[in-house]
Amino acid sequence: MTSPHCIRRSQSLLGLTLVLAAAFSSAYVAHRALAQQSPPATDKASAAAEVGQRGQRTAREIKYGDWRKLCFKAAGTSVMCRSTISGTWETGQTAVRVDLIEREGDGTARLQIFLPVGLYLQAGVKLTVDQGSPYRIPYVWCLTNACIAADLADPKAIREMESGQTLLLEVVDSNVLAITTSLPLNQFAAIHQGAPTQIFDQAIDE
Repeated sequence: MTSPHCIRRSQSLLGLTLVLAAAFSSAYVAHRALAQQSPPATDKASAAAEVGQRGQRTAREIKYGDWRKLCFKAAGTSVMCRSTISGTWETGQTAVRVDLIEREGDGTARLQIFLPVGLYLQAGVKLTVDQGSPYRIPYVWCLTNACIAADLADPKAIREMESGQTLLLEVVDSNVLAITTSLPLNQFAAIHQGAPTQIFDQAIDE
């Protein structure tokens, strides 16, 4: 006859086995998901090339506002300016925001793009001015309601934006389908080179 002590021990061992099995199963699923979402660096070029072979889908209509130049200054820091444009869906929710960020005396600029979550992050964001050569901007982090792509801005790209008419922005969704939207550039040069639209007496995180 099996004693109550042996029964309890067997139940404990069974419970521990089930817990370990569940843990290993969860780890395996997470590993597989990570492998699918984050291929090795050597595969990034082939992953990006594969994107164009999956087709396209129509983007929801986005309404763009005007370009604005917002500058921020605080005691003891140099002035930081952001030439920015935002696009919204008909619901009023922000769909896209593009920032060109420059700090006075720094000599460099950074492009920063806010986009919705749920995109294929390995593809990055492709920017093309008119019929020129594309620039690819990698995603750098995601928040709960947006993902941000950012990189140093090529001076050539800034000159092209100043002389161009349209900035074509292409992203890839979770089904590996390309989505494009066109941002107006006809105001960009005047805003970028002109006086700030607004000046805020405060520091801001870039």
